[in-house]
Amino acid sequence: MKKFLIIQTAFTGDVILATAVVEKLHRTHPTAQIDFMLRKGNEGLLEHHPFIKNVLVWDKMQGKYSHLLKLLKQVRATQYDAVINLQRFASSGFVTAFSNAKEKIGFDKNPFSFLFTKIVKHQLDGRHEVARNLELISHLTDIEFQKPVLYPSAHDEEIVKSFTQHINPYMVFAPASVWFTKQLPIGQWAKLAAKLAGHYTIILIGGPADEPLCHEIVNLEPQYSAKFLVLAGKLNYLQSAALIKGAAMTYVNDSAPLHMASAMNAPVTAFFCSTVPQFGFTPLSDVTKIIERGEPLACRPCGLHGYKECPQGHFKCALDINITEAVI
Repeated sequence: MKKFLIIQTAFTGDVILATAVVEKLHRTHPTAQIDFMLRKGNEGLLEHHPFIKNVLVWDKMQGKYSHLLKLLKQVRATQYDAVINLQRFASSGFVTAFSNAKEKIGFDKNPFSFLFTKIVKHQLDGRHEVARNLELISHLTDIEFQKPVLYPSAHDEEIVKSFTQHINPYMVFAPASVWFTKQLPIGQWAKLAAKLAGHYTIILIGGPADEPLCHEIVNLEPQYSAKFLVLAGKLNYLQSAALIKGAAMTYVNDSAPLHMASAMNAPVTAFFCSTVPQFGFTPLSDVTKIIERGEPLACRPCGLHGYKECPQGHFKCALDINITEAVI
C-alpha cells in the first residue's frame, strides 16, 4: 500500500484548496494511505474526511520548533512513498527534505527545495492555485483538473438546519478577512444588505472575533434588523460550509469562505479589493461572479496577501466597487 503525506501549514483557505490534491490522489490510488499535515486551528476542516487517515497538527504557538521536530520524527517513522509539500516556507521544506520519503515534492520557492526529488516552478501565471498544486502530483495521477471538496457531517447539517429551517431563502455574508485591504468596507456590506433584505434573510458568518464587525453591519441598516441573523462564532468550519451550500448566494472577500463555497460547489459572489483574480484564487463553483473596481488603479494590486491598511490611504480599490453589480 502506498503512503502519501500532503503538507499545507498556511491559512484556512490554503488548506481548503489543498483538498483537491487529496481528491486527486484518492481517485488515482484508491487504496493508498493519505495523511495531511496542517497548522493547529485548521484541523476541523478535515474532521471525518473519508479519504484522509491521519491529520498531523503542528502547534505553532506551543514550542513551535520542538513540536516540528516531533512531527518530523513521526513522518520519518511512517516511511512515506511521497511527501507533497504545498507550502513555500522553510519549516515545511525542512520536514519534506528530511522526511525519509522516497519522493520529496515541492515548489522551487521553498528554501529547502534543493533537497527535493521533484521541484515544480511556482509562478503567478494566471492559473488557479489549485492547478499549481495539482502540477506537483501530475506524475502520480493525471493532468485533469480537480476541484477542492469539504465533507460536512450529518451532525453539521443538523446544526445548520436548526438555524435555517424557518428562514429560507437565505443569503450568506462573510464580511471579514485577515487582511484589511482584502475586506470590503462595512458601509459597502450594509448597502448590499439593504438591496437584498426585502427578499432574503441575510446570515453573517465568521469566527468569534468577527462578531462585532457583523453587528456593525446590521446596525447600519436598523430597518432590516429582523432580516439579519449573526452566526459569527457559532458555527465551526464544516458547519459554515454546510450553511453556504444551502444559500441562494454567498458573498465573500478574497478569503477562506470563498474557497469554502468552491469546495461545496455553492453559488458565490467574490469581491476583490486590493488583490486581483489573476493571482489564481478565484471561485471554482459552477455559479460564480467576481466583482472588482471598474477602472484600473496604478497601485492595484498592492501585494499578494493584502495589508492592515491601504498603503495609499484612499482605499479606492474597495470604496469604488459598484455594489449594485452584486445584486441578484
